[in-house]
Amino acid sequence: MKILLLEDDAILAQTMIQILEQENYDVTLVEDGEEVLEATYENRFDLYLFDINVPLLNGMNTLKLLRNADDNTPTFFITALRDTASILEGFDCGCNDYIKKPFDLDELLARIKAILKRQNPIIKYNDITFDLFENRIIKEDKEVSLGIVEKEIFSLLIKNINITVNKSTFFEYMNKPSDTALRVLISKLKKVLELNITNTKGIGYKLETL
Repeated sequence: MKILLLEDDAILAQTMIQILEQENYDVTLVEDGEEVLEATYENRFDLYLFDINVPLLNGMNTLKLLRNADDNTPTFFITALRDTASILEGFDCGCNDYIKKPFDLDELLARIKAILKRQNPIIKYNDITFDLFENRIIKEDKEVSLGIVEKEIFSLLIKNINITVNKSTFFEYMNKPSDTALRVLISKLKKVLELNITNTKGIGYKLETL
């Protein structure tokens, strides 16, 4: 799960990153609203954690721009603002939750897990069940053991059934991307999970319905 953290307090940011990464979240840190817009233009995230009082473009105005662009990614505001008017304004901007500083990290983690679980359902494909939140693949009632990159490749395929995924998208998740390395990964998935994956030469791969 990928989280975009908007926080200009370096000490707090590093503490949050350490805790989140221990929970296996992939965290990208930015320090102002303009960096948020750049990051979300180039990448997809599962959750936004936004401080409000940050340089250049504050958290609320940043979220307004994202919502106006039909970006509905779940968003938490994390801020020292405590008055009712600010809280109501935050929800009016489209945030899903509001965490007041100082906050308990265990509570933050619990809220993150709750909203991500609601946003990431279970996908079924033939005799395969893919739990997006737990990142677990079950086939014939048994969990399938795959590496991190292999799961990412499978996730891209199953989220885009009957749609060709460009090979450049797969490359973003590979340590040493190449056509050959990608073919090896696809071949392993086809063998282990018995998937109907087709190749559009020079473009990418598609998981087709059986």
